[in-house]
Amino acid sequence: MRPVGTPRGAARREWGPLAGAVRAGLTGSLPRALPLTLGAVCLTALLHAVQNQSWGFGAVGALGSVRAEDPLWAALLRTPLSLFVPALDLPAWGALAQILVVFGIAELCLGRWRTLVLAYVATLAGTLYARIGIALGPDGLFGLPASDALVVDTGPSAAVVGIAVYVCCAYRARFTGGLVIVTMVVEVVLKNNLAGKEHLAAIAAMLVLCAVTAARRRATRRRDQDLRPGTGTRSGAPPMRS
Repeated sequence: MRPVGTPRGAARREWGPLAGAVRAGLTGSLPRALPLTLGAVCLTALLHAVQNQSWGFGAVGALGSVRAEDPLWAALLRTPLSLFVPALDLPAWGALAQILVVFGIAELCLGRWRTLVLAYVATLAGTLYARIGIALGPDGLFGLPASDALVVDTGPSAAVVGIAVYVCCAYRARFTGGLVIVTMVVEVVLKNNLAGKEHLAAIAAMLVLCAVTAARRRATRRRDQDLRPGTGTRSGAPPMRS
């Protein structure tokens, strides 16, 4: 028997619960297991193809391009679709690979709707942060230059980073989650731009959700222990009178 302290044992502790959840999600039909992921990949590929056509660039921009200078109501309406519009200055295959891997794992482990909500919350956190950062100005630690208000803010990267951190927290892959966070911090240090700081905003939003979820689980566990027979006043049997 291999000791727990070996590299294989450490890997089992780190990724064992997550791998088990993925395997459980794949027990059914694959198209049924991954409808959100496959749909997101197809939608992203379609929007990439359309926005690279002269007749489609304006339509995609009007429906899914977000800038901090836009009215807030317009940015909020465009944010859900902007998640699936690949950035023009980055290769589309990178966005497709990110969605396929991270969305796929999250959908198998967390479910379709939970994954979609997390993706939107992470993207929305980045969108709102851009406005706050520009208001703070370039001199603050979390501030941004006014020129970033003109930057087209699209793509799945904030959602991918946020979901990855949430899944790692949910399945206690602490080293992997910490590595993602450190990588994003290094990105901001080396390349201090809007995209990098939006990634940190998405991570912050996910960590808050993780903390809230953990607190609710602890509260539920305590309540269940209090209601268990023989552990509290509400034991299911009336207390004995002296």
